[in-house]
Amino acid sequence: MNSFKTTIVITLLLIITGIKAQQPIITILDSGHKVSLRGLSVVSDNVVWASGSNGTVVRSLDGGKSFEWLTVPGFEKRDFRDIEAFDENTALIMGVAEPAVILQTKDGGKSWLPVFIDTARGMFLDAMNFNGREGVVIGDPINDYAFIAYTKDGGYTWHKTDPKSDGVKVQKGEAFFASSGTNLKLVTGASISTNQVLMVSGGSRARLINDNGMYEIPMLQGSASQGANSIDVWRSHAVIVGGDFAHDTIAHDNCVLFNVTDGDIYFTHPKTPPHGYRSCVIYTSKENLVTCGTSGVDISKDGGNNWQLISNQSFHVCQKAKSGSAVYLAGANGRIAKLTL
Repeated sequence: MNSFKTTIVITLLLIITGIKAQQPIITILDSGHKVSLRGLSVVSDNVVWASGSNGTVVRSLDGGKSFEWLTVPGFEKRDFRDIEAFDENTALIMGVAEPAVILQTKDGGKSWLPVFIDTARGMFLDAMNFNGREGVVIGDPINDYAFIAYTKDGGYTWHKTDPKSDGVKVQKGEAFFASSGTNLKLVTGASISTNQVLMVSGGSRARLINDNGMYEIPMLQGSASQGANSIDVWRSHAVIVGGDFAHDTIAHDNCVLFNVTDGDIYFTHPKTPPHGYRSCVIYTSKENLVTCGTSGVDISKDGGNNWQLISNQSFHVCQKAKSGSAVYLAGANGRIAKLTL
């Protein structure tokens, strides 16, 4: 082989190797447990917490090389649909149904203290979100008003809103999905004119609800399994995903984009939407996003305008490290994975 042909072969091999190196890789770290994991909080590249059914809490301090599986005493039959971790020892878990509870640990899960309990009939918490020590939790409507409570001290104390003065009234059949703990976002920062709580609903109506009003989301809606499931924000940019979890391969009207700072919200659809129902979406940077659901995982490299299916594996939730770059996923059968982008 002459030098010219050798150069071409080497160049092609380098190109092929580079393409393979750039392909996202999902690595399963743990699985095989009879637990559905829907709560996920990633403190750093190494500190990962998850929560789910059967009173389960999971923790790793070494980036997923090993996991500690815990069952919260006295709550063995409870479903912890969301978790917020602040460091390797401190976390909050949210138990969904009546009585609704939020428990706190400060010793890495060895002991748990109730910091919120609500015994109201029909109570069902759906998600909580924090920005620093400020946090918000939402639940399904009671007497036509969404349940909302706030904390300003990291979850030590919670204050419920008064439906008559500060309530959010929803339509018949409209509610919030407890699918990944990500259907609300507490947004603060210099790029936002005022602190905002953004929440998205589903069922008979799919709407974006914020401090300024309610906006119809142009996505699948009208039945109990349809609507918006997750929202994330990168400065002024925002994305919402959802679809129909009962028909999770439907790949249209399952994602919208919009600008948080616009006075009048104007939604746009991606050119190439995610490839099915998606229960969680996150920004990893301004242009890069990840979304997951029971029918697969998609990524976008252009701000959400085009989505690429990278796996048919089922996951309920994905999260990026608050301090770091690692991305983790969790789902049914105790499946926990790491995504290498």
